[in-house]
Amino acid sequence: MASKGRTSHFIYMFRRVVRQSKFRHVFGQAVKNDQCYDDIRVSRVTWDSAFCAVNPKFVAIIVEASGGGAFLVLPLHKTGRIDKAYPTVCGHTGPVLDIDWCPHNDQVIASGSEDCTIMVWQIPENGLVTSMSEPVVVLEGHSKRVGIITWHPTARNILLSAGCDNVIMIWNVGTGEALITLEDMHPDVIYSACWNRNGSLICTACKDKKVRVIDPRKEEIIAEKDKAHEGARPMRAIFLSDGNVFTTGFSRMSERQLALWNPQNMEEPISVHEMDTSNGVLLPFYDPDTNVVYLCGKGDSSIRYFEITDEAPYVHYLNTFTTKEPQRGMGYMTKRGLDVNKCEIARFYKLHERKCEPIIMTVPRKSDLFQDDLYPDTAGPDPALEAEEWFEGKNGEPILISLKHGYIPGKNRDLKVVKKNILDNKPKMSKNTENTNPATKTATSAPSIKGEAKLDEVLKEIKSLRELVSSQEKRIAKLEEQLSQMDI
Repeated sequence: MASKGRTSHFIYMFRRVVRQSKFRHVFGQAVKNDQCYDDIRVSRVTWDSAFCAVNPKFVAIIVEASGGGAFLVLPLHKTGRIDKAYPTVCGHTGPVLDIDWCPHNDQVIASGSEDCTIMVWQIPENGLVTSMSEPVVVLEGHSKRVGIITWHPTARNILLSAGCDNVIMIWNVGTGEALITLEDMHPDVIYSACWNRNGSLICTACKDKKVRVIDPRKEEIIAEKDKAHEGARPMRAIFLSDGNVFTTGFSRMSERQLALWNPQNMEEPISVHEMDTSNGVLLPFYDPDTNVVYLCGKGDSSIRYFEITDEAPYVHYLNTFTTKEPQRGMGYMTKRGLDVNKCEIARFYKLHERKCEPIIMTVPRKSDLFQDDLYPDTAGPDPALEAEEWFEGKNGEPILISLKHGYIPGKNRDLKVVKKNILDNKPKMSKNTENTNPATKTATSAPSIKGEAKLDEVLKEIKSLRELVSSQEKRIAKLEEQLSQMDI
């Protein structure tokens, strides 16, 4: 009861000082049952990650798996009841703890696991037909479980991982190498790691109660704040587009807090607010285009959202979307996956115990025209840099696209991110260093090997489909038999 009173006081406090905003009337709505993904056994592993990742093509969900770790990858339109026999991505030998879609290729996803490895997978264009246990590349280097993975926002093929060995590694996925290892910066478990807008810096939250801003290429801590939140429960830290850092954590009295920091001067926060006394970790999801932060507490049944501005009090409470069921995890759709015709400004994929429920956030508008104030140009799928350029010290801002006519994945884009370019570089790069004859030999033999592999893949899919059809026919026959007995 005290918690509820405190929450209403917190909301009232914010409301007194909030100014007019086009996001004041954001309207949240859960979709109908037939548009949910049903009968999914969401992972029960005790780890504070989102358990869900979405992009304009697929939703990926970490699920319970016997004897290893697995996650589902479903095409967005594959709603309704998901068959127990539906194929999974199941190459890990321990539970999967975190998953993240590549921002530059909607068919590439990375997973971090309790088995100390990171695996990168290329999902077929139309989704899985058979279970996938062979990743394109395995990244090995952590000595303890890998709980955090996040792709670089603007450079192709760069992936950050953080493990329970308190080490951050930055990988060139195209070559399978860890090119940066940050070993002695964190004395305890890393709770979160986040790139800034152009991927030149990272910010981390650690169990030692410090928030750090790190230049990974110089391997230097450029700012840090001790006891950013004084409570013992986990913190989260994310970069905002203006370079400030937004954190969530707990006070000494176990109240949930949010705070805003300027990395140039982290002595005092720009703004700090107490919220309530729930004990779920607050996962922040940030929209850099509108400067709105959505807070989803694990175990909560609500999503609170705030607008960040440069006017006091800087963090403006907007509203709360509440449902009856608590959330086990949450996926957040990238901007180019939203329906601009419906003025949709965010879409969440809420994980229940046995299902995934999309929640759509819209700003009601009377006009049917494109609302350019809601949809400034947003980060598109093309990388600004190649991996090598970033490691050499270059930075690139996100390449922006307009959403005026909705996001349509162009054919050119698919050609740009062909497997050869993104992930099949590994064998080639090692052989290009040899003399000319072996290189030409490799070039001529590669197509036939690829052709055979493709043929095997197609034959395997045909076999699997035949088995599926055969089992369904048996099931139909059995049901018809039961039906005829009932008629009698």
